[in-house]
Amino acid sequence: MEKRKVILLDGAVGTSIWEKTEDKLPVWNYNLRNPAAVRELADEYIAAGARIILANTFGANGPAVRYASDYTVEEVVSAGVRIAREAAAGTGVQVALSAGPLTQLLEPYGRLKRAEVRQIYQEMLGAGMAEHPDLIMLQTFMDVEMMRIAAEAAMECGVPVFCTMTFERVGKTMMGNSVEDVLQALTPLGIGAVGINCSLGPDLALPILREFSEKTDLPLVFKPNAGKPILKADGSAPIPYSAEHFVQEIAPALEYATYLGGCCGSNPAYIRRMKEAFAL
Repeated sequence: MEKRKVILLDGAVGTSIWEKTEDKLPVWNYNLRNPAAVRELADEYIAAGARIILANTFGANGPAVRYASDYTVEEVVSAGVRIAREAAAGTGVQVALSAGPLTQLLEPYGRLKRAEVRQIYQEMLGAGMAEHPDLIMLQTFMDVEMMRIAAEAAMECGVPVFCTMTFERVGKTMMGNSVEDVLQALTPLGIGAVGINCSLGPDLALPILREFSEKTDLPLVFKPNAGKPILKADGSAPIPYSAEHFVQEIAPALEYATYLGGCCGSNPAYIRRMKEAFAL
């Protein structure tokens, strides 16, 4: 059997930017308030060996941006993609426009209507596509129906779309969605990859990745947490997994994943150590 090529992703954006800033604002603010910190992190991930980096756009949807700033979605998201593309220029590294779930729930569990959710994602993704990202990464979703709506909007953008859900250790999302539910909802849309990010460390997330591999031929994305960092009152977030520990725990995922990186708590040192250990 031909060995599958594994592509190295970046690690956490949010917690890594917070390490560089004194305040702890929603991280998309820094695209305009402190673009140097955002650019520095992108440069560090590229130097560490990541072949795809995330733009600092996760969570920068209309309701969130209007609630927490005086900026527009277009200003925040376009700046995030532009900073990442400037860092990646001439390196061969690809840039992913990153989008996450909304903080409110869809009907019947919440007040959000499907048409409203679609408009929110169309606005956000449209702002990012103006800066020509190479792909879209929809990540950390707990509700597969919200993911489906976001993915439908993303598929209209004409670039590959990767979709990752966040699972509990029982093998389902917080909204009760199984791996099979996710695949049934997303595979017909023609997405480019599917998988898991956030929530769990590599050891607890691995059985879910393995289940994906048993039920789909789609390329798999694996970006687990470096343990589960807990934000303290002083703003620090001790990380349970060292880079070396993380590499040891994530190694079995090489059998299943095409795209491999880290989520909360990981930083460029973790990605560099993965590149060294796995010769990626």
